[in-house]
Amino acid sequence: MKKPLVGPRNLVYENPYQKIFRVEAHFGQFSKEYYVLATGRKAGIVVIRGDQVLLVRQYRLLIDQVSWEIPGGKVDEHETPAEAAVRECFEESGIQCSKPLPLLFYQPGLDTSDNPTYLFFTDNFSETVGNSHFHPDEVCDIEWIPLSRCIDMIGKHDIVDSFSIIALLAYQSHLLGHLTWSDGVDNG
Repeated sequence: MKKPLVGPRNLVYENPYQKIFRVEAHFGQFSKEYYVLATGRKAGIVVIRGDQVLLVRQYRLLIDQVSWEIPGGKVDEHETPAEAAVRECFEESGIQCSKPLPLLFYQPGLDTSDNPTYLFFTDNFSETVGNSHFHPDEVCDIEWIPLSRCIDMIGKHDIVDSFSIIALLAYQSHLLGHLTWSDGVDNG
């Protein structure tokens, strides 16, 4: 297969959180029209305390309920993915992380979702008294949950967020020695 002739990204919609582009790709005998949702880089962090993982609960529109998730969010223009993961953790939990280690980089979609995602882990953190620093309008609860229970929660559909599922399974794989960060991969 020859590489297709790809046209320019034509902006269809934009707001402070996302852009939607229309792109045409010509494959010779046929063409495809793509609508690409670009939400920018995303970073998250698996925070470890012994055998427990920090999870936060946030309301999510598409499931119309609160969701257990790892802390994470958008990488701002002036920061690295590691800095964003640390900042997001503090904003969402009141927990100040340090020394984040790269866990995994992935693209959630390769045709229509432009959202490069960086995952980190750390067991270096400090907790604020009462964790009162998190945003109560964004996060409704935080909890330390054993990793084994988190994996069970994935199987029982209590954790359904793909970002968190990928992070938790990647961390479990790392613990088992099956996943190590490649020196050739951009870790942000």
